[in-house]
Amino acid sequence: MTDQTWIPEDVDTGRPSIARIYDFHLGGDHNLPVDREAAREVVAVMPELPSILRANRAFLIRCVAHLADRGVRNYLDLGSGIPTVGNVHETAQSADPLARVVYLDSDPVAVEHSRRILLDNDRAVAVAGDLRDAASVLAHPEVQRLLGPAEPLAVLMSAVLHFVPDDAEAADLVAAYREAIPVGSYLAVSHGSHREESAARIGRAAETYSRKVAPMRLRSLEQVAGLLKGFEVVEPGVVYCEQWRPGPEDDPAPVYPLPQACALARKV
Repeated sequence: MTDQTWIPEDVDTGRPSIARIYDFHLGGDHNLPVDREAAREVVAVMPELPSILRANRAFLIRCVAHLADRGVRNYLDLGSGIPTVGNVHETAQSADPLARVVYLDSDPVAVEHSRRILLDNDRAVAVAGDLRDAASVLAHPEVQRLLGPAEPLAVLMSAVLHFVPDDAEAADLVAAYREAIPVGSYLAVSHGSHREESAARIGRAAETYSRKVAPMRLRSLEQVAGLLKGFEVVEPGVVYCEQWRPGPEDDPAPVYPLPQACALARKV
């Protein structure tokens, strides 16, 4: 991405962005030199990070396809980044053209890019907002306009809760969305995790990311499960992303899956 003339004037292009780093690791071109530098510094400590993020995106797409097969039409993607490589609206709308998607991110560059991508799609929008303020997010005019308030809603928290490092705040955040959404709605979560054989290296990578980009906290499968209290977790439960309902086109889940926890849960 070389043309930066449209970037809002108040954006610090000298600071790396979570959304743009993710885009870089997925092979997108909506990122800046500062993002690529930070991304490479973390990868130097944790070479498997790009594979972890691709596995995370693959889980998200499988999850949306699963929900679409069950008639879910409303999707709220929190901390969505830039919907370029493997996105929610194309997956949902290919299954049901009436599906509606709201992407929300706090990064103005990601929101601006997303709006440009979605110019010709009247059933998908990108809005600016802080996912930690559930009441304001759900009351946003575009959320109210596009997502049917009485219909089941899929709230997607893909690779965002590890950027809420305080455990109590993360639990309260999930609970706030659970209380606000209709019965029959879903919450999809993926979360940076760790495995015993790679905990030290992954911990160093998380420290580097916290220092260079944003504070983050890795959580175990059990800790992620604890965030889902009050939901009914869909089979196969809280697992690593590669273990969540792999399809025939996917490689079999490895013996030592990548350390990214995930789950789909339903409000009953």
